[in-house]
Amino acid sequence: MDPELLERITARRAELDELEEQLAKQLAEVRAERDELAVAERVLERVSEQLADERASAAPMPGQVGGRSVMLIPHREPDLVDTMLPPDYQRILAAVRQAAGPVIARHVGEMLGVDVSVRAKLEPLRGRLVRLVDRGWLRKLPDGRFTTRL
Repeated sequence: MDPELLERITARRAELDELEEQLAKQLAEVRAERDELAVAERVLERVSEQLADERASAAPMPGQVGGRSVMLIPHREPDLVDTMLPPDYQRILAAVRQAAGPVIARHVGEMLGVDVSVRAKLEPLRGRLVRLVDRGWLRKLPDGRFTTRL
């Protein structure tokens, strides 16, 4: 047998053995990553289900205060329109939207005809503005002014 040919065959066999080892290692890595992705998908499904359950249980429903039904302000969601809000809150939201830019509670009060010189009349309005912020209908800037959500 030709020694040069035998040497080439042996060298090629060594290359193929090394390639097989590399491919086996890559295959093991691919399988491990697939297993990790399957676990991540299951976790994502569970978290999504939990969030959906939490949102459903947090849906706005009339509450009871002192034996009387009161309407809670619903959290803003894409399919919710502002007509779902009580009329006072609809007017507040409309006033903020009509403003040329971010407004302070006093300006909203002036737009709504509230006597802003009386603190006892301005503070409930400020509370309603903050409630609209908390529910996602408005945005409160760091300087205390209110504006619409984007």
